[in-house]
Amino acid sequence: MVDWTDAERAAITGLWAKIDVGEIGPQALARLLIVYPWTQRHFAGFGNISTNAAILGNEKVAAHGKTVMGGLDRAVKNLDKIKDVYKALSVKHSEVIHVDPDNFRLLAEIITMCVGAKFGAAGFSPDTQEAWQKFLSAVVSALGRQYH
Repeated sequence: MVDWTDAERAAITGLWAKIDVGEIGPQALARLLIVYPWTQRHFAGFGNISTNAAILGNEKVAAHGKTVMGGLDRAVKNLDKIKDVYKALSVKHSEVIHVDPDNFRLLAEIITMCVGAKFGAAGFSPDTQEAWQKFLSAVVSALGRQYH
């Protein structure tokens, strides 16, 4: 269990309330697939993802990006139970999909970059970023739990 201060909880939930999952999710997943092309192997069923333009225009990539952000929504709403929230997903990603757990960290970094670019220094202050990254670290740890 992660210990959250009141300020961290407020920063995470306040930032989350401003995030458009339909914008950030697709953007982040597309960037993951472009910047780290080896991650594409997990998305063979998504159709054409052979070029950057194809990835950016792929509806399945966009939809899965929204799904990822929906998972973060569940974590934001259950800050004290993040491991429980991701228990089944950890098993699925480990035992069924065989995702390298480092990919979770890469995606978390890209999500942070997209959020920072969207809100700038005024909406994504160092204090907010610190809480956000602590949150995403807890999510990444929970997703990778099955691997330990």
